[in-house]
Amino acid sequence: MDTDERRARNVPDQPVTAVGYAGVLRDLLPVALWKTDTKGVLLEWSLAARDLLGYTAEQLLGRNGIPILVPETNWRLAEQLNEKVIAGETIVGALPVRHRDGHIVPMEMWICPSPAPGGDTGILVVAVETSAVLRMRDALAAMEGLFTQSPIGLAMLDPDLRYLRVNDALARMNGVSAAEHLGKRPSDVAPGSVTRALERVMRQAFADGVSVVDVRGTGRTRADPGHDRTWSCSCAPLLDTGGQSLGLIASLIDITEGQRAQAEAERARRRFSLLAEAGTRVGTTLDLRQTADEVVRLLVPQLSDSADVQLFEEVIDPDEAASSSHGVMRRVAVAFPDSESPTAKLVVGMTFQVPAGSVYEQVMAEGRPMNLYQSDLSALMPGPQGERLRTYFADRMSCARLVPLVARGRVLGAVVLTRTRDREPFDDQDCVLIDELVARAALSIDNARMYTAQRAASLALRRSLAHSSLPRVAGLELTGRYLPASDQAVGGDWFDAIALPDGSTGLVIGDVMGHGVHSAAVMGQLRTAVRTLARHGFNPDRILSSLDAAVAELGEHEMATCVYAVHDPLTGSCEIARAGHPPPAIVDPLGAVTFLDGPPGVPLGTCAPGFQTERVTLLPGSLLVLYTDGLIETRDRDVDQGMRELGGALRQLDHPLDEICDHILDQLLTSEVQDDVAVLLARVLPRTAR
Repeated sequence: MDTDERRARNVPDQPVTAVGYAGVLRDLLPVALWKTDTKGVLLEWSLAARDLLGYTAEQLLGRNGIPILVPETNWRLAEQLNEKVIAGETIVGALPVRHRDGHIVPMEMWICPSPAPGGDTGILVVAVETSAVLRMRDALAAMEGLFTQSPIGLAMLDPDLRYLRVNDALARMNGVSAAEHLGKRPSDVAPGSVTRALERVMRQAFADGVSVVDVRGTGRTRADPGHDRTWSCSCAPLLDTGGQSLGLIASLIDITEGQRAQAEAERARRRFSLLAEAGTRVGTTLDLRQTADEVVRLLVPQLSDSADVQLFEEVIDPDEAASSSHGVMRRVAVAFPDSESPTAKLVVGMTFQVPAGSVYEQVMAEGRPMNLYQSDLSALMPGPQGERLRTYFADRMSCARLVPLVARGRVLGAVVLTRTRDREPFDDQDCVLIDELVARAALSIDNARMYTAQRAASLALRRSLAHSSLPRVAGLELTGRYLPASDQAVGGDWFDAIALPDGSTGLVIGDVMGHGVHSAAVMGQLRTAVRTLARHGFNPDRILSSLDAAVAELGEHEMATCVYAVHDPLTGSCEIARAGHPPPAIVDPLGAVTFLDGPPGVPLGTCAPGFQTERVTLLPGSLLVLYTDGLIETRDRDVDQGMRELGGALRQLDHPLDEICDHILDQLLTSEVQDDVAVLLARVLPRTAR
């Protein structure tokens, strides 16, 4: 491709000394590449990888990439994936990568075998940032929808004013197929003085970097060679993410029919603007009622003089909805600024029954929007209470439209819009725009509804699995805490104490990877399994082996860590087994703190060889501290530092156990909690207190 052809196609020149250069992808979708040998040592590191993850090639080449790039909880998974790729598999998936500054970057990856020095098989990783992929997908979808659905002529032109893309509407106006436009200038497709003048305006707009709106011209095209037609053209520079001019986007509207067509063009521009505005104004939160308020503020007064959002009761509160509430709707948002309107009859929170056999019921059943007439409104407002509304609509209303809120195949409710007689009735284009906006609003409302329902389910599940209190057990004083990382979600951290039939006590703490309903549900299964196995007299190592098999059966991506201990009050001995969990801390009666250095085991779900048990003796007055990694590990504090700080917090043992537990949390959780935290403390009682 020579230089002129590259410029015509708007392809940037390739730098002479660029390693890892990716052309247009460098700006739109940076693709990171890196390569390792069989042992995981980094051999190549691209510029895009440097830009996305912060490491230079000099900092990484020759080093094992897993400890640097992979979050610690995924090290084992990374090793397993490497083994599969070296064996010849190609793996595609979404995996987190650690940035140089410590934060996690979700990435879409293609991992495949690649030749390595010495004839071995290495690994090539092609990765893009997940958020960049999503942004590109959304941008492409928006552009595709605009070009395929727009009733006006649209075109994209390069800096030389050659067509890159035109829609069918523009092709029909010019009488030339869309394919014949490509690579040509407007004056090549429709020769004439008007087109040449338009090209001068476009060049000036490109040179100045400013938009030009409503440049009008009259001429003839192949579509209608016997008649003059008038068009309104608008154009705007196209800029990439770095601010570089890529060309122009232009719209062409036939305004031959005079003022009415000109007004329609202006309205069409406002509609597209309103569609774009809807993306930023509706669905800004996951609060259902606020989303409904955003809908009415968008519609009034730009499209209608009133908007009324109503939802079925079973949508708002599915747990409380009963058979008696079937077909009952509740007004959740309303905008009715007309001073003459009977607003007392349009109060947010009011409910009404959808009249049987009415147009309203028909629209809700079919999920199709419909224009309403006076007779329809009278049926919706029967009886003396509706008299003022009926009178108002008869005197003031020019039109009304009832649009069902349909999302994911379910009718959630409806939006009723009206215009007064001071304004033109809804036309076909108004109805199309209204229906599109309401459809987008329905999706936002449904997202809010599902989020609210999922959060309620998560919290309910967590509460159902939470400890109301720890049991009284022989020889130990117990206390514990669970702190979720967010009020908006729950996770899989848990602790438990089990009074065993032989008089000993089982102590357990665990951490299921992830958050939300799924993690909480897995946690509940593991907690139940531990209780069952413990009461059947299983030793700690056998319990962890059974849990390992149970987690593995849930799927290859499931993983959890756990500590299980059994304390014998008669001998003071404590048998402890770990499955990839941070080591318990023991504080002796004199205040000396030690962390158990026995076999750490591997996380549950990896199907590794058997677990081992460590036996320690706990003297009266000793303190056993079990905790999850959220207590000691944060983005700005590694595990070793966290354990040192935990040891420093375990110094004042003459205080009540609850105060000791609160002191630990206050000392280690000095900033916002970044991960779920569970803590279980067990203090050995003096024999006289048992």
